[in-house]
Amino acid sequence: MADLDGNNEQKQKEYYTDTPQTAPNFFLKGSHQYDWGLQNRLAHIFNPESGRTIMLAFDHGYFMGPTTGLERVDQTILPLEPYCDCLMLTRGIQRSIIPASTQKAIALRASGGTSMVSTIDEWEGEIGGQPAKLARPGYEPLSNEHLAVDIDEAIRLNASVLAVQVFIGSQHERQSLQNLTNLIDAAARYGIAVMGVVAVGRAMERTAKYFRMATRLMAELGCHMVKCYHIDDGFDTITSCCPVPIVIAGGKKRPEKDALQMAFDACAQGASGVDMGRNIFQADAPVPMMKAVRGVVHEGMSASDAFELYEQLKSEESS
Repeated sequence: MADLDGNNEQKQKEYYTDTPQTAPNFFLKGSHQYDWGLQNRLAHIFNPESGRTIMLAFDHGYFMGPTTGLERVDQTILPLEPYCDCLMLTRGIQRSIIPASTQKAIALRASGGTSMVSTIDEWEGEIGGQPAKLARPGYEPLSNEHLAVDIDEAIRLNASVLAVQVFIGSQHERQSLQNLTNLIDAAARYGIAVMGVVAVGRAMERTAKYFRMATRLMAELGCHMVKCYHIDDGFDTITSCCPVPIVIAGGKKRPEKDALQMAFDACAQGASGVDMGRNIFQADAPVPMMKAVRGVVHEGMSASDAFELYEQLKSEESS
């Protein structure tokens, strides 16, 4: 033993009795009183230096199937993996495609329900071999989601955060909120974070008032981070009213310069990063686009400078 080997006989022990132990603040908004394990998982999702994250979202297949850019995840997403902070995906893709050697945080899609096909208001096809047409005005089944991953599975897959859709104002609002709270209770036992996702639907209004209510509601119910859409007017009031980090959804594909501007504006107005999918993997040059997004989110680049970087890297890639 160290104190018995004679090497420390002349050295007086130091207990630092006059120096109180400090409890350093955690770097992430609203997260300073969590347990160590939960904070550690959040520190894998969010860069402790910038306080922000780039989540690469490619979980679209759980209700859209092989959408454009995700026909072969191994070919389109794996080249992007080194440049993101967190992979937002389903358990099926995680097990079948993502190397277990990855060091990236895992954001696991934990809710599911119906497919895009069942959202069509007017369906045409065949029934019993005969042409048929079915009208379903006002039908909104996407909000009819349930939890699709249990907590034991999340632990096996080493998830840092579980994502659940919440449909505020929809037909199944209460059910989706119950999904959220059930998941928070289950995940809390193991120090796993939960991200509430403001879901797209007919009930969703792209207004500051709607997003203030939706994000605050989910935070009040205990989620550790929130994903919602960026809007031009009043986004800073949304991030201000929400006591936990907000990351923005990339949404529909837009021109690369516009997507970079959206990321810049969101971060400048209080967002803690982005959860982008189509605006990266559907870009003309996905890897340069990912690097340009990193420039905005983590390095403080302006949208114009980031777009110049994108164009430069795109040119080098094609030469």
